[in-house]
Amino acid sequence: MKISGGVEWGLHCCVVLSGATEPVPAAKLAEFHDVSPSYLAKQLQLLSRAGLVRSAQGHSGGYVLTRSAAEITVLDVVEAIDGAESAFRCTEVRRRGPMAAPPERCTTPCPIARVMAAADHAWRESLRAVTIGDLTADVVGTTPPETLDRALAWLRA
Repeated sequence: MKISGGVEWGLHCCVVLSGATEPVPAAKLAEFHDVSPSYLAKQLQLLSRAGLVRSAQGHSGGYVLTRSAAEITVLDVVEAIDGAESAFRCTEVRRRGPMAAPPERCTTPCPIARVMAAADHAWRESLRAVTIGDLTADVVGTTPPETLDRALAWLRA
């Protein structure tokens, strides 16, 4: 399974937005994370379509979370950016080739499809168990206070 880089940037932006007291412009988020503004804008649009962030207009325009960081899961962000489909797609290999099983013998999912579905479910449940609030608390707990203060001052400037 491969997760796009957009997921990483989306998660970082949500963590930053969770600590912001005012809307943060997309350009400021892009500069803060040293990523292309057009690339980050696409990720923010996807987060917006999913209802996780919204843009605020006006003088102090920018992005804000639509609900508390404790209500947005890592899975919400992953699915907003990369989609909700499983990485594995069963193509019924057992019904192909010279030893193909007839459709009437394939009434249950094959063992490989079952294992992959269980793995996908476990992965999603683990991401559903972690919120942006949890990530933010971890960042706050592992980052020196002076660094956090400088970051917040820079975002406000």
